[in-house]
Amino acid sequence: MSVNFDAIINAATSEQQFLQIFEDAFSQQNQHLQAAHRTILTACYRNPGLAPSLKASTPETLAQTWLKKYNDSYNNRISQRISKHPGTIADPIINIIINARLTELTTEQLDQIQYAHRLSMSAENIQGLLLEEFLAEQLADYGWYCCWGESVRHVDFCNVNGSLLQVKNRSNSENSSSSRVRIHQPIDQWYRVDARTGSYRWSYFNNLYQTDRFSEDHFITFVQQVLLKNPNALEIEAKNPWIKQSDSSN
Repeated sequence: MSVNFDAIINAATSEQQFLQIFEDAFSQQNQHLQAAHRTILTACYRNPGLAPSLKASTPETLAQTWLKKYNDSYNNRISQRISKHPGTIADPIINIIINARLTELTTEQLDQIQYAHRLSMSAENIQGLLLEEFLAEQLADYGWYCCWGESVRHVDFCNVNGSLLQVKNRSNSENSSSSRVRIHQPIDQWYRVDARTGSYRWSYFNNLYQTDRFSEDHFITFVQQVLLKNPNALEIEAKNPWIKQSDSSN
């Protein structure tokens, strides 16, 4: 018989007893229940509908599984990870479609378009991860902790005061399931860019905390520093012709 978060929450007589289960399980792994863990787990206890859908044979094993997911995600954050090559190959019909409209393009030019698209997609795939890590660094001073490893469902950041925050890169990037969840749960949402106007929304945090540390310029600097220190964060196929274009310009 397996247990899940709901079972542990329902069996606990208090929030502290719930947290104690995790503290004891963590100690068996020679890890302490840190402020980040406590804040995120408290959010799970107070909002059981958002608790992760993990199952295990015992509460202790479930707690250790939760911790592993959290740690694996943190240790594999975008500034540290090596992004994988795409698991798919390009569909040749795309070049046919483009060439049917732009009939004078050469095979080489069509291939460049294809690889430019794949490179752009690789960048888009890590864009949200870059934003998440930037915010994790900046918001830490204001009591916010990143929910690494989907340690709370549909929530990206938890605050020590109990607030929950969902972060999106653009205003049109929220899916319907996330939208429905926010209707029934106390989750605030912030997005970086208004997709209709192109305006940035960093003022949300600056006004809230009376600071100027949140800005597009600071985010750009962070992105550049991450890619400089860890170029493998952005996956580029070895045969992508744009590598040669970049090398020849240096």
